[in-house]
Order: sequence, then C-alpha cells, then structure tokens
Amino acid sequence: MTEQRREGIVDWWDRERGYGFIVPFGDTDQIYVEASALEGTHVLSCEQHVSFLLQFTEGRFQARSVRP
Repeated sequence: MTEQRREGIVDWWDRERGYGFIVPFGDTDQIYVEASALEGTHVLSCEQHVSFLLQFTEGRFQARSVRP
C-alpha cells in the first residue's frame, strides 16, 4: 500500500537545533520534524508550506520525507 503525502504549514523551526513542528492542513496537532527528514533543503521557515509522510516512532508521530 502506498503512503499518502500530507500537506501542512511549518509552525515552528529552530535552525540551530535542527528541528521544529508542522501543523497539517485540517488539523491542530503539531507534528515533530527534524532536519534529517528534509528533502531538497536543509532548513525550514515558519509559515512555509510543506508536504510530508507520517511515521509513528518513539511514541509519537513524526514527519519524514518533508518537501518544500
């Protein structure tokens, strides 16, 4: 089964620490994202539109394969 990409907005990003949070469209829960999950870029900006895949790991959802 193919995973469906989701879309959302970067709510918060810490450039020095290399992680932040995305809020998916139609939702209010923040999804954790780290720099190692980014494709085609090394940093994100607040309010930037992104697409991503969801992965449940370490007891929470995390974004992976994040694309600007």
